[in-house]
Amino acid sequence: MATNITKPRSPWLWVPTLYFAEGVPYVVVVTVTAIMYVRLGVSNTTMAFYTSLLLLPWSLKALWSPLVDIFGTRRRWIIIMQLLLALSMAAVALALPGAMYFRLTMASFMVMGVLSATHDIAADGFYLTALDDSRQSYFVGIRTAVYRLAIILGQGPLVMLAGWLETTFGDIPRAWAVTFYLMAGIYACIAVYHIFALPRPAADRSREARTLRQVMAEFGRTFAAFFRKPHIITALLFMLLYKFPEAQLTKMISPFMLAPTADGGLGLSTADVGYYYGTIGIVGLIAGGIIGGMAASRGGLRRWLMPMAWSMSLTCATFLYLSNADAPSGFAISLCIAVEQFGYGFGTTAYILYLMRFSAGPWSSSHYAICTGIMSLGLMLPGMAAGWLQQHLGYADFFLWTLASCAITIAVSLAARRHLPG
Repeated sequence: MATNITKPRSPWLWVPTLYFAEGVPYVVVVTVTAIMYVRLGVSNTTMAFYTSLLLLPWSLKALWSPLVDIFGTRRRWIIIMQLLLALSMAAVALALPGAMYFRLTMASFMVMGVLSATHDIAADGFYLTALDDSRQSYFVGIRTAVYRLAIILGQGPLVMLAGWLETTFGDIPRAWAVTFYLMAGIYACIAVYHIFALPRPAADRSREARTLRQVMAEFGRTFAAFFRKPHIITALLFMLLYKFPEAQLTKMISPFMLAPTADGGLGLSTADVGYYYGTIGIVGLIAGGIIGGMAASRGGLRRWLMPMAWSMSLTCATFLYLSNADAPSGFAISLCIAVEQFGYGFGTTAYILYLMRFSAGPWSSSHYAICTGIMSLGLMLPGMAAGWLQQHLGYADFFLWTLASCAITIAVSLAARRHLPG
């Protein structure tokens, strides 16, 4: 892992794979865990609470984010974290067949979350360091689409594989263990690829040795500078609440699709869920992310913030329809998932661009980590209550509530838009 500076490499060689690698552990911890635990017989309330709690590392990563800026290079942090993440996936596989699987896998997922959050700090800082402003805007749609593609593949082919193995083995824990062993191997290959593919930008240099007092002083200056930024209250509200409806919705999508029709669900199998998200869902996601990035690069964030914020409501409206439909067809389910994914991809583009613009400055890596940590807190807290709300309201009324919650997204977006440059 030499740190000598080499000629620039095309972002196409590393931006897609870097953000795919960033998305994989996130979808495993936040989404795949929900499907796996439901299949293992864990209740919606318990599943939603504990899998939302797994977002804690992303919420708190700002506390150690300055260390990534101070020690070593971001490139080195990326590669080390990826190798350790592959090992943590293998640890989940080892724990699944045992009687204490829930405690051991939860511990492994929490470690995975810490490693993934640290990887996010390094990867996002590396992106801001290795690309100029123009390329950052151009590739934001690509990185968002690829990141979401990793999430779709986790919800799609990965879940399909687990469902097929469940049928083949007749043993749910064993099926998921094999799935995690496979993920660990693939992720290790990605880490090896990045050893050779990641560029070495001149700005990403090892920092000089620091004393503990110097480290803590810079740590304090980093946080103080963040909270002295203009319009900080509006920005904090936007970061916390833009995804308030989605935070609740995403925790209940998989249980809704897997739940029997008698309980208000769609009655799909594990493989069915993977199929729908692994086919038409990918098309909607990629279209939304790429179109969002292209639109923002031409018209600017101020112009597109509100249309993108409104598109977030599509994610709730589709599942409200499905929860009230009488035996929806496969085509209707596919269409709704495509619309949901497009709305998410398009709407998230504005959010990511806002965080990038707000975190710009001498501590861009640390400030972006603070921004995404606040975002994760905004996802974690509503998500923890989602299972309890669903079990008290039922699926149809729960999705109605999430759609009504979109008013909060629109309100904070209007407030944030006032302070954006024309």
